[in-house]
Amino acid sequence: MSLLTPEQFAAAQKANLETLFGLTSKAFEGVEKLVELNLQAVRSNLAESQEHAQRALSVKDAQELLALQSSYAQPLTEKLLSYGRHVYEITSATQAEFAKVAEAHYEEQNRKVQSLVDNVAKNAPAGSETAVAVIKSAINAANTTYETVHKATKQAVEMAESNFNAATAAASKAAAQASRSAAASAAAAKKPV
Repeated sequence: MSLLTPEQFAAAQKANLETLFGLTSKAFEGVEKLVELNLQAVRSNLAESQEHAQRALSVKDAQELLALQSSYAQPLTEKLLSYGRHVYEITSATQAEFAKVAEAHYEEQNRKVQSLVDNVAKNAPAGSETAVAVIKSAINAANTTYETVHKATKQAVEMAESNFNAATAAASKAAAQASRSAAASAAAAKKPV
């Protein structure tokens, strides 16, 4: 007894290839976005480095240099945090696409297995009801386990995202505080004694 006809096998292979190429395309989109983000960051850093070097060369005393250096702290920290957020958004979006495809694939396979078990149950010889019930029970247990793990994973991802956002906000606040402190110190150093 063959489970798949040649047409069903060909259709399954075609669907699998479409899924593979779809996921590959999504992965390349994510990589393209990361490369674009990195190029943008390098261009920005290059321009800012040149500007900072020119400003540093025009400094007249150590206090002015200290003030100049402290003025770079907060913008640099905020740019690093922004870069991290962008990387996180790109990877999260790509991961979400993969998860969506995996979930759809799982649901389709689950429907096929359920259909196969129902078909086998209809055509099973008398006395095999217990074996069919065991198989159905195992499939239901596997589905329940999958759903539990899936929900737990979703909650973990949501918690990680929340923690990431909280850490980013705290780091930004700390950078702003440090920048204000450095600016106050530089201002105090400039005051004549």
